[in-house]
Amino acid sequence: MYYSARNLYGSKVNFAYILSQAVRGRSLIRAIAYVIKADVKEEQNFFDALTKIGYEVKSKDLQTFVGGAKKGDWDIGIAMDSIELAPKLDTIVIVSGDGDFLELIKHLKYALGCRVEVMAFGRSCSAKTKEEADNFTDMDADRKYLIKR
Repeated sequence: MYYSARNLYGSKVNFAYILSQAVRGRSLIRAIAYVIKADVKEEQNFFDALTKIGYEVKSKDLQTFVGGAKKGDWDIGIAMDSIELAPKLDTIVIVSGDGDFLELIKHLKYALGCRVEVMAFGRSCSAKTKEEADNFTDMDADRKYLIKR
């Protein structure tokens, strides 16, 4: 979300508004934010702000490989948490437009019986992810998802 908001709009993401819209009158069981620690000066303040809003923050260190390549992703962690939590939930909201989650969405829906909603900036969201979700919220349509820099 961070990079989509920055690259598309030159803005930051309003994570409090995302959470309020994801819940929309339902009971919140857990909200998990998956972050990468990159030893950036302001990142701890950001992680603390997410916790204060109501997210459980899960973090990983940024991996740096020989040759300087860097990698930091949570795809498997998100998939595992979703699969483990699904039997206890009616609805899972995935806030990502990443097409890598297509098979996860299908599994949550058809094998585990969960309703799966996706929230993402539509311009940077996989078309197949939008189609497979039980509900897609296009965050491009509401500027409240953004905080001006």
